[in-house]
Amino acid sequence: MVQFSATARLDASFAALSDATRRGVLEQLARAEASITDLAARFHMTLTGMKKHIQVLERAGLVVTEKIGRVRTCRLGAQGLADEAAWIAGYHQLWNARFDALDQVIAELKAQENLDEPERH
Repeated sequence: MVQFSATARLDASFAALSDATRRGVLEQLARAEASITDLAARFHMTLTGMKKHIQVLERAGLVVTEKIGRVRTCRLGAQGLADEAAWIAGYHQLWNARFDALDQVIAELKAQENLDEPERH
């Protein structure tokens, strides 16, 4: 069950990050907390449109909102992108290992090619 939960969280996070506006909202919230109204104005969109973006970010755990009076303030979620970064790092290591192995094969082929070449005079 833990695996499903981790997978669902990654799916939600990457889906949320797939949209340029939501990435922009995260960049803005990294600088300072902001109300949904302020974010909507900054991104030149309707309040309803921004609320939908914020809901996607909230479901992914990337943003937390708090309603004080009539204002809903947004801030970055506490967990951040640690799980997502760890997932990417795992694949980064895998690809680096594959490229290192490919470099080794290429070096061996070049060395063999040099041994097979007749001397030129």
